[in-house]
Amino acid sequence: MAEIATIARPYAEALFKAAGSDAAGAAVWLDELAAVASNEQLRQFAANPNATTDQVYGVVTGVLKNALPAMAQNFLRTVIDNGRLNVLPEIAEQFKVLKNAQLGAFDATVFSAFDIDAASLADLSGVLEKRFGRKLNLQVQLQPDLIGGVRVVVGDEVLDTSVKARLEQMKMALTA
Repeated sequence: MAEIATIARPYAEALFKAAGSDAAGAAVWLDELAAVASNEQLRQFAANPNATTDQVYGVVTGVLKNALPAMAQNFLRTVIDNGRLNVLPEIAEQFKVLKNAQLGAFDATVFSAFDIDAASLADLSGVLEKRFGRKLNLQVQLQPDLIGGVRVVVGDEVLDTSVKARLEQMKMALTA
């Protein structure tokens, strides 16, 4: 994976510099391109030596929900011309890291046993931002095996207040 990250870094940095103040807008179309580029059939088609770069470009743009701005079209053509379509998801991840660093924000995943409504998520966001000492972009994923509570992952930090974790702690204490 380090090789893909190394290949993706210059693309992400160049796009970030080119996007300038519209990094948020670029992130939207870049995420959409990354989702399309994640398709295995598309990757196989792009790797086919009989497929031209114009054909690959046409297939990718034909699948997109929204029309691409000029910068996105140029970026996509560059990626395809250089045979780096399979690296697009990693480029999007690295671009997101650069964008978040500029804003002073970090991505956080909240694993919850149940759906969290918007008001509760806003309250949780305030508590977590105070706990981690930075602005967080929360993404919620359901994980029913937690039984209750939440498990929050911010980078390499984990805050686990789930019922499952507490039961595991009790089990370890009783068997020790």
